[in-house]
Amino acid sequence: MDTDVLIVGAGAAGLALAVDLARRGTRALVVERSATLFPGSRGKGLQPRTLEVLDDLGVGEEIRAAGGPYPVGMIWQDGRRRGEYRMFDENDLDEGSAHREPWMVPQWRTQEILHARLRELGGEVAFGRELTGVAQDADGVTAAFATGAPVRARHLVAADGGRSTVRRALAIPMTGEEVDPHPMLVADVRIEGLDRDNWHVFPPSDTADFLAICPLAGTRDFQIAARFPAGTRIDTGPEGVRATIAARTHLAPEDVTEVRWASDFRPRAALADRFRDGRVLLIGDAAHVHSPAGGQGLNTSVQDAYNLGWKLAAVLTGAADAALLDTYEHERRPVAADMLGLTTRIHRGEARRGAATRQLGLGYRRSPISVETRPDLPEDALRAGDRAPDGAPGGIRLFDAYRGPHWTLLAVGPHAEPPHLPGVPTVRIPSYAPYGDGLFLVRPDGHLGWVGHSPREAARYAAAFVRP
Repeated sequence: MDTDVLIVGAGAAGLALAVDLARRGTRALVVERSATLFPGSRGKGLQPRTLEVLDDLGVGEEIRAAGGPYPVGMIWQDGRRRGEYRMFDENDLDEGSAHREPWMVPQWRTQEILHARLRELGGEVAFGRELTGVAQDADGVTAAFATGAPVRARHLVAADGGRSTVRRALAIPMTGEEVDPHPMLVADVRIEGLDRDNWHVFPPSDTADFLAICPLAGTRDFQIAARFPAGTRIDTGPEGVRATIAARTHLAPEDVTEVRWASDFRPRAALADRFRDGRVLLIGDAAHVHSPAGGQGLNTSVQDAYNLGWKLAAVLTGAADAALLDTYEHERRPVAADMLGLTTRIHRGEARRGAATRQLGLGYRRSPISVETRPDLPEDALRAGDRAPDGAPGGIRLFDAYRGPHWTLLAVGPHAEPPHLPGVPTVRIPSYAPYGDGLFLVRPDGHLGWVGHSPREAARYAAAFVRP
């Protein structure tokens, strides 16, 4: 084998998976058909749950330094400011997280940070490697490329976007719908004469559809998004972008001093019929394509990688049976389906960006590896499969204890009797309301695997996933 895991695509999902595998000492190779990382801002919003994930992957400080909070929206009409609005509902919930609101970081910068982390861990991306074919057998996968030698791997992960070559090679259907028949333009530009304190929105008029101009935190750039009538062929060249802005705002073409990147797309929602085919697994846009309106696409993609990374490593080291990989689809496909429904409703104005978009409440209660053994729990109790919340009971910050590629055994309350589990750190805290008393086995991705009171049952569960 040339590598244990071949990751096709160096977007946010592929890079996040590569980082997670690298910190576990798992051999992985990332191949990317383009000559460079993606240059645009498209997925610019990082939700609180994703910020937790990135912190665990070792890039939390860099992500915070690279971005900023979402600006207040400003509605313009006839060249005048007409009123403010907030893009997201205010969060007054205590969800056990240090992150309460989305953080804006242009997609290209998020990917740069993940790439730098990967290199720090000894990994690298092979650019200019265009996949042309995939063949798998009982022992592994062989990937063929337009140039260069084929690569042989134990597993292949498709992170190559909505038009995934891997998915098409395996004939995995993508089922979905058109969210909006109107094509969209998105571009990164530099503009003179427009403040960076607001997200500037120019509503539809008698002569043009809407346009929004958002300052990109941590840069000198703005992202523009514009909608066009159905059937329009959008000019994504610099002069076409300038003309669109000038036609719909009070700005002149020359106020747009630079067009750095531009693309067009048609909003759609689609879900792969399956996320696994033998030794090949799909993550990110290769598995699900979202409208950008809800700010969920990149976030769901990174969390796919976070769910899959520890499972691949456990199977490859022999700590877990290969069937563990089946739980990736079992857990992530329903989440992706729910997020697709949410983003579609937001795009159509049927829902607001509220608690669900922060993704802190997502969990895997119905997963075959979520085992809850406590009887008669209250309706609102934390359960196996849920995300383990943060906190500092007894002076111990829980997320500091969970951080890293390991499982954690949390013993809560004076009567909890933790077993000794080789390779699993044990943390003891006093009774803590968000959890309730008992023993909690926290998975490497921060979700609760087993919950109960029996040390023997906890040890039996852990033995299926952790090699001494």
